Amino acid sequence: MNTLGRSGVRVTRLGLGTAGIGNLYTEVGDEQAHEAVAAAWRQGVRYFDTAPHYGLGLSERRLGAALREHPRAAYTVSTKVGRRLEPADGTGDDLADGFAVPATARRVWDFTADGIRRTLEASLDRLGLDRVDVVYLHDPDDHAEEAFREGYPALERLRSEGVVGAIGAGMNQTAMLTRFVRDTDVDVVLCAGRYTLLEQGALTSLLPAAAARGISVVIGGAFNSGLLADPGATATYDYAQAPREVIERARRLSAVAERHGTTLRAAALSFCAAHPAVASVLVGARSAAEADDCARRFAATVPAAYWRELRETGLLPPDAPVPAGEPS
Repeated sequence: MNTLGRSGVRVTRLGLGTAGIGNLYTEVGDEQAHEAVAAAWRQGVRYFDTAPHYGLGLSERRLGAALREHPRAAYTVSTKVGRRLEPADGTGDDLADGFAVPATARRVWDFTADGIRRTLEASLDRLGLDRVDVVYLHDPDDHAEEAFREGYPALERLRSEGVVGAIGAGMNQTAMLTRFVRDTDVDVVLCAGRYTLLEQGALTSLLPAAAARGISVVIGGAFNSGLLADPGATATYDYAQAPREVIERARRLSAVAERHGTTLRAAALSFCAAHPAVASVLVGARSAAEADDCARRFAATVPAAYWRELRETGLLPPDAPVPAGEPS
């Protein structure tokens, strides 16, 4: 277990991201979603991340239902604010935003203090909880002024009132996350897709700044939305069809892994967890089998020779922290 910054909130080194059980891309049944959470729990996962955005609240409802059988003090939950859900007529679907659910609500960008409190109250209702442990500002890329002027101070007040234990921001970029780390008193930032075996953009400024200030980093998108889990011809990368050159790079990483008796998935997870600023790595699982597989890969030790070859061939920067690995 690791503590998020100075907050006292504890997370397991492996966490479960729940966009998948919110019907990301394709539909998942209630029972399968419940089994995915149950399998992660059996594997020792006690940190679970969700958001209203994921399936228009479906992820929150399913996660809350799955966790109801466990003592509240035994797990950590994070959700997000910034996209407030308003009722819609329900015609059509939400696939334009990536989720196979009926369009029963619409998302409204809202980083105002009132919007954040309303969004969090609605999330608690869907989760069936009286509190969450961590709240992130969700993707404030195009709303920086409002997020820093109103959104962040609102989270600070919620933390000071004891409503939440830790606060931060979650994004698919590093520049604004670095600003949060340097200019605010966040406990944690969630960096999705920018620190992986394929991309190390966070290594330039975000991770060093977080380490220097004692702020934790949670890594999401360790598989770059699927490519590092299975680099097939139809693999997704950053939530879209992967470009051919990126698929080829992932296949080179996979071939090296095979030569050293390990797997690309194990290496991808191990790499993300190795940086000293990283408190937890989130994996998305849509089924019990996927949750079990991720936990096994995360626990695997990747040979030191694998990391050496990646550095020698330029597949990994020489300054990127790597696990100690098994001796070759």
